[in-house]
Amino acid sequence: MKKIFILFLLISLDLIIKTLIYENIELNSFVTILPILEITHIHNYGISFGLLSGIISKEIIIIISSIITLFIFYLFINSLNNIEKWGLLIIIAGAISNIIDRTLNDYVLDFIYLHYNNYYWPAFNFADIYITIGVLLILYKAIIDLKKYTYDKN
Repeated sequence: MKKIFILFLLISLDLIIKTLIYENIELNSFVTILPILEITHIHNYGISFGLLSGIISKEIIIIISSIITLFIFYLFINSLNNIEKWGLLIIIAGAISNIIDRTLNDYVLDFIYLHYNNYYWPAFNFADIYITIGVLLILYKAIIDLKKYTYDKN
């Protein structure tokens, strides 16, 4: 039950922040927070980093994203490890939030923009952060398992 609450909390937080950005910051404008951090309002019609924008339809992106999310949910249900379960749950939250956003708006709203001088990272959102944290948790678990396997083997 705790995990379901966290899932809905993470999805809600991302969607609420996206709504606040949509309502308060004009499209393609930037608000400086720190010298390396700006809040922006960008519509991402592609997949990660805007890849394939205009090449693949919204419906195809939603179908593929949904299938991948269902597979991750299957992994979540069958996982016996708590770290792995949390990682998968956080990935699911990010995926669902971006699927909802794309379904409702035809795009995903990105609003966090990091840069240093002429170097920049493409804009992203909380859902993207969730997916990254989830992947890092799963990698952490894999490294622990690998070390344990290597240690046990010797």
